[in-house]
Amino acid sequence: MSAEKIIGDWKKKLYKPIYWLEGEEDYYIDVVMNYAEHKILPESEAGFNLSVFYGKDANWSEVVNACMRYPMFAEKQVVLLKEAQQMKDLDKLENYIEHPLASTIFVVSHKEKTLDKRKSLYKNLKKTGEVFTSEKIREYKLVEWLTDYVKSQDFTMSAKAIALLAENLGNDLSRIVNEIDKLTLNIGNRKSITEDDIEKYVGISKEYNAFELQDALSKKDLVKAIKIIQYFEANPKAGPIQLVLPALYNYFSKLYAIFGSVDKSENGVKHLFYNNTFAAKDAITAAKKYSYEGVERALLLLHEYNLRSVGVNSTGATSDGSLMKELVVKIMG
Repeated sequence: MSAEKIIGDWKKKLYKPIYWLEGEEDYYIDVVMNYAEHKILPESEAGFNLSVFYGKDANWSEVVNACMRYPMFAEKQVVLLKEAQQMKDLDKLENYIEHPLASTIFVVSHKEKTLDKRKSLYKNLKKTGEVFTSEKIREYKLVEWLTDYVKSQDFTMSAKAIALLAENLGNDLSRIVNEIDKLTLNIGNRKSITEDDIEKYVGISKEYNAFELQDALSKKDLVKAIKIIQYFEANPKAGPIQLVLPALYNYFSKLYAIFGSVDKSENGVKHLFYNNTFAAKDAITAAKKYSYEGVERALLLLHEYNLRSVGVNSTGATSDGSLMKELVVKIMG
């Protein structure tokens, strides 16, 4: 069951006695917990029938006692246990989970990890409640997710602007949503989010960023690459080497994967590039420009310079900017 399905059921007043929310992606867990805390009960009932516990401070017996109470002047009460992964004696909730009270809606957030499916706690949860596992979004689905989210907020964003966010923010959905919310609040009555907006309100330069450096490398445009690195030197937070090198390594790894693909057409490799046919087309061109040996050499160089950036095999005190310039010259060499 998805987060949308759980909330959809709640809107229809369809409840199970227990909801166990677990996994690595905080965003969906937070969305469900926020709805449970603020939307299931009307404000007039929440004062008497909403209990919120935090795993680090909660005692298991207090949580169970809250769950065993009957609602006051209402049909349901809601008990929330947040950050359950930090709770001591979590397994002692199992007796209640095995025999929950129908008038209680017990919602648990268990972030960062999942329960062992072989253990009785998980098996009992599956019998009496709902287990929702929130997984990190796959990289190739990120652009599609971003596009759908922006559309759901009644806004539009260009393909390049979406790619700019995806490349620079990664797949941390909570961070992405926060930045998009910041954008929508700041652009006034406009419904279209531009690259200029991203530069102004998120702080990602539309000209000088890891995405544009990757583009320069793909085209073997040394002048553009050096200009971007010089910008990074003057603005260290805009492109720290510890973030730029992994991004470039990720890109060349995708180029490397093209050579191993059975179908080397745009359609055959676009899954490597957020299902973006234009990005796939550019990547195929870049792979041909570098050749198999050139891409393999680039990956080895990126690994070497990543180690040098943290002081391993370093020949002396070399600035991040100097390392980057030396690296791109060798890659394009």
